[in-house]
Amino acid sequence: MDLEPTGGVSRRRPAGVGPARGASAARSSGTGRIPPATRPGVTGATPGEGSGDSRRTPRVVLVALAALGVAGVAFVVRRPLLMAAPACRAGRWHGCLDTENGVLLMTLVGLPLAALAAWALARCRRAPDAATAWRRSVAEVGLVYGTVPFVWMTLMPGPGAGVVPGRVSLVPLRDLVDMGPLGIGGNLLVLAALGFFAPLRFRSLASVPRLFALGAAGSAVIETLQYVLRLDRVSSVDDVLVNAAGAALFGLASRRWWRAGATSPDRSRPAPVRAD
Repeated sequence: MDLEPTGGVSRRRPAGVGPARGASAARSSGTGRIPPATRPGVTGATPGEGSGDSRRTPRVVLVALAALGVAGVAFVVRRPLLMAAPACRAGRWHGCLDTENGVLLMTLVGLPLAALAAWALARCRRAPDAATAWRRSVAEVGLVYGTVPFVWMTLMPGPGAGVVPGRVSLVPLRDLVDMGPLGIGGNLLVLAALGFFAPLRFRSLASVPRLFALGAAGSAVIETLQYVLRLDRVSSVDDVLVNAAGAALFGLASRRWWRAGATSPDRSRPAPVRAD
C-alpha cells in the first residue's frame, strides 16, 4: 500500500493503482486540461488525417454526374445529331458546320480533345499547387470550348442573309412568347459556359451581378453583329436578357468552386517584407 499526500492528510491507495495519466499531464502543464491524446476514447490520429479522401469523394461523384448528364443529353438528342453525321464524316461544310445539329455533334465528338488540352495546360502551368493549376486550366478550356459553338450557332445566316434588312426588337419580354420553352432553353445555354467558368479563372468576376453584366455585354455584341452583318435574324432585347440570365444562373451553379478559389491563398506570390 502506498501513501499519497493530499492536503496534509495521507490517504491509502491500493498497490498497483497509480494516478491517472491524463490528470498528471494536466497538472504538469498547469492548464488543468487533459490532452486530447490522453482522453478516454480519443485516438492519437493527427488532425486532418483522412480529409483527403473525404474531399476527393465529392469530386469523383460530381465528375461522374457530369459525365452521366452529358451522356443523357446525347442519348436524348441522338437522332437529330445523327442526321448530320454523314456530312460531318465526309468532311463537308454544308450539312455539318452550317447546321445546329452538326455543330452540336462536332462539339460532343471533340470533348476528349478538350479534356486533353486541359490536361496539357495543367501539366505545363506554373501554379502554387496542382489543384490551382487544374482549376485554371479547366476553366480556360471550358470557357472557350463551351462558348464558341453556341456563339457560332447564333451567328449562322438565315435564308435571306444579305438581302433582308436587319430587324430589331427593343420591347422587353415581348418575344418570350414566340421563343417557347425550347428557344428559352437554348438562349440560356448560349453564355452558360462563360458564366460557369469565368469566375473560376478570374476572381474579379466572382459576383452574380458582374456575371449578369458580363453576359448582357457579350449578348449585346452578338445581337449587334446579327444586325450589322444582316444575317436574317432578329436582334432582340429579350435575347440579351435571357443570355445574361443564363450566365448568372450557371455562375450560381459553380459558386461553391469559385468562392473556394477566391479565398484560397496564392502561394506563388512572395509575401511582402515589412520594413523596420
